[in-house]
Parts: sequence; C-alpha cells; structure tokens
Amino acid sequence: MTNVCTAGLDVGFASLDYLQIFFLGVIQGITELLPVSSTAHMRVVPALLGWQDPGSAFSAAMQLAALAAVVSYFWRDVRQVTTGSIDAVRRGDYNDRWFKLAVAIVLATLPICIAGLLLSSTLNACNSPMRGLMVIGISCVVMAVLMAVAELRARHTRDVSQMRLRDALIVGVAQIGALIPGVSRSGSTLTAALFLNFKREEAARFSFLLGLPAIALAGLKELWVLLHADLPANAWPHLLFGLVVASISAFFAIWGLMKFLERFSTWPFVIYRALLGVFLIVAVSIGLLS
Repeated sequence: MTNVCTAGLDVGFASLDYLQIFFLGVIQGITELLPVSSTAHMRVVPALLGWQDPGSAFSAAMQLAALAAVVSYFWRDVRQVTTGSIDAVRRGDYNDRWFKLAVAIVLATLPICIAGLLLSSTLNACNSPMRGLMVIGISCVVMAVLMAVAELRARHTRDVSQMRLRDALIVGVAQIGALIPGVSRSGSTLTAALFLNFKREEAARFSFLLGLPAIALAGLKELWVLLHADLPANAWPHLLFGLVVASISAFFAIWGLMKFLERFSTWPFVIYRALLGVFLIVAVSIGLLS
C-alpha cells in the first residue's frame, strides 16, 4: 500500500477503519513490550492483509500505551524510585539505592534521546528507507543472533539491586538500537542486561524501568508533532481508540512476559525473531512483499 502523508508525516492510520485499528492496536500493544519488534509487526501484518500501513507516527504515538502499561504494572517500583530518591536528596544520602537507581535511569536515557533527536526526521518521514521490510528482516535476524549469544553466555546471577551506573549506561547505549525498525527496544535492552548476567526476569524488569523516560519522551514528542500537523478529522478518534486498545494489550503482554521469564529462557523469542527475519528477507527477495 502507498504511504499517506500529512505535513511530511506518515499517518496511514487515519485511513483505517475501527476494526483494523482494534486489530493493529492489539498487535502493537503485545509486540511493543515483547522482544520481537512492534515495528516489524506493524509493517508485516498490514502488508500481508492488504491494509494501509498505519505509519511510523501511529507506532511512535503508541509508546504512550506502553508507558501506561509499564507504569501500572511496575507501579510499586516506580513509586519507590520516585519517593525514595526524593527522600534521599532531602537527607543528603546520595548512596541511597533508590537515588542511585533514579540517576541510572536518567543516565541510561541520554543516549537514545540524543540519537532520537538526530534521526527523527529520517525515521518518521514518509517512505523512510528505515521502515523497509528488508531492513526490518535483517534487523530481526541480527537481534536473534545477539539474543542467542546472550542467552548462552549469561550466568543469570544478578538482580536490579546490584545494578551499577556502568550497567545502566551499557543498557542505555543498547537502547539506541530501538530506533532501527526490527530491533525492538525491549529486545535490545533485555539482551544487554543478559550480557551483564542479570537473571532473566530481573533483566526484563531492568529493561522496563530504564526504558520509562525514553518511552514517555518518544510518545509525548510524537503527540506534540501530531498536534501541530494538519491531520484528517477522523485521525484523533482513531489514535485515541488505538491507544486504549494497545494499553490493555501491553499490560497483559508485560504480565505474560514476566511470568514466562520466571520459568523459561528467551529461546522461543530468539527462534521467532529468526524465523520472522528470514521470512521477510525471502519474501522481499522473491517479490512476495515489497
């Protein structure tokens, strides 16, 4: 399908009906927080069904759905980091664990903020080469390999309370990979945390907590851009409906992932990513998908 552009933004979601928005909202919500790349699914599913590509603006705005899900699921952690760090500053206790975690989260957010600002015009532009299916396919395969290596090498001995600023910076740099469609923010940060020998469920928790500012900034930035674009009249109800559906789906995705990683490894995600990537590469190569 062709791209739908408004003020240079790819806003194909405005031409979809509510049933299509509902279906894509569920897919977006589930894949946004699983290490399988939501961007890949937002490009592949509409292409296979013959639907309009919802566009990068839809995917970016759906970050707010992920934010709502992460904050609600990890509310206890979010509250402890917030109140604990504020209390630590009042006491002048800068060795407090919650203050250190808050600093680590801020530190980990800086790399993707800088990279995101530098690349935003390319990533969200109509017909952006970064959203090409071949790029997404290669990214899926590369991340599958990295995740497999991390799973094989990780000792799974550490938890979030043992996190150091160096760990946060490494995961923060890995988070830059989320800007490349097909990589996945949770996939890149989870993989980095596994390389640092965090337990699987702790690596996921670490990934989500460190990603909160980046998720919030990305969603709010995209919302600001959309507010200043001349969108069709039906675009805002579509976007709001998609956000509600994606928020509910994302919450259950986190719940399922945390329960899964308490008992199992990441190998199912590795295999799924590899198969998806190979399928995309082959499908584009033979002309099945364009």
